Amino acid sequence: MTTSQTSELLTNVLIVDDDADIRALLADYLEGHACKALQAGDGEEMWKAIQRQHVDIVVLDLNLPGVDGLSLCRDLRTRSSLPVIMLTARSSSLDRVMGLETGADDYVCKPFEPLELLSRIRSVLRRTQFSQTHHSTEPQKVRFAGWTLDLTARHLVNPDGVIMSLSGAEFRLLKIFLDHPNRVLNRDQLMGLIQGRDATAFDRSIDLQVSRLRQKVEVDPKSPVIIKTVRNEGYVLAAATKVS
Repeated sequence: MTTSQTSELLTNVLIVDDDADIRALLADYLEGHACKALQAGDGEEMWKAIQRQHVDIVVLDLNLPGVDGLSLCRDLRTRSSLPVIMLTARSSSLDRVMGLETGADDYVCKPFEPLELLSRIRSVLRRTQFSQTHHSTEPQKVRFAGWTLDLTARHLVNPDGVIMSLSGAEFRLLKIFLDHPNRVLNRDQLMGLIQGRDATAFDRSIDLQVSRLRQKVEVDPKSPVIIKTVRNEGYVLAAATKVS
């Protein structure tokens, strides 16, 4: 196999972190596991790297000088479909939720082992590639309780025909409920379906995401009739669905 053929098989990972030591550590590890590591210390360097060369996935630190990671993730979502893994502080579940809300595909809490990040990178890329491969054969719209989720445009249409935008996290969570109508899903199941991981005892990100989704689809979010809470069990989409 030639050098050019080998390079085509590499996963180009852009590491965006203002800590040069962390970038170097991750780069060394990833390059030993079929990846080509690109580095950026802030948002400006990130955009330059994306413009200069092909990038498969972005590993984005939340706390950056200048424009922070949340803002950069939001901008990335408006400009491209690049997968993003957010690096967040272990102590802040709100940071993790906000990262998912702005469109991050997954998150890794600091401190972490490079092997964990590599596993997340591979998992996100598998989900992304599967979605792209099966996109044309899947239904394009799902209707429920007067609402319509457009799977192509990734937005929600209310019963009056008004388009409502969804964050990446809201879209993924609603799609999961629509794929399992009238079935109770607990936190571990929801976290596994969304992120491929189990919920921890202190991880309330699913509850916060459900609450935000209810703000979009419920007439009275405090007394939900579409996404209901089943005490001591989880959540259920209490509506029939129709795909087209």
